[in-house]
Amino acid sequence: MRIMGLDYGTKTVGVAISDALGLTAQGIETIHYAQHKRHELFQRLAALIEAYEVDRLVVGLPKNMNGTVGERGEDCLAFACQLRKRFDIPVVMSDERLSTMEAERRLIEADVSRGKRKKVIDKMAAVLILQNYLDRTRNGGTDHDKPYS
Repeated sequence: MRIMGLDYGTKTVGVAISDALGLTAQGIETIHYAQHKRHELFQRLAALIEAYEVDRLVVGLPKNMNGTVGERGEDCLAFACQLRKRFDIPVVMSDERLSTMEAERRLIEADVSRGKRKKVIDKMAAVLILQNYLDRTRNGGTDHDKPYS
């Protein structure tokens, strides 16, 4: 079984998947969706969950720098709740402060053009979210690793 990491946004969702041993995260894709067609987002996620035999989802939780949860974070919590109800598998929230900025920095260091960065930034952020989760849980975990309900 594998773990799927998600970087949830208002128009895109970056998707990453763990290897079978839960050691490394690899980017799969960025799902583009329209708010009025969210069912298409959930259909694509269902297909990926089945194809990769996913038994846990990790959703990035964008917190403010002071640790509070703002409007964007509330949207991610609501999304996580919808995922749990639809797929009946554990959903874990993972602090994703600065993950998109880190993804951008790594892509710039790799000399990826601005146009190409825009296409892969969400997928790369999902990789960072999932890899951070995998590293934390392998090293004892934290209270943030408890399933969200």
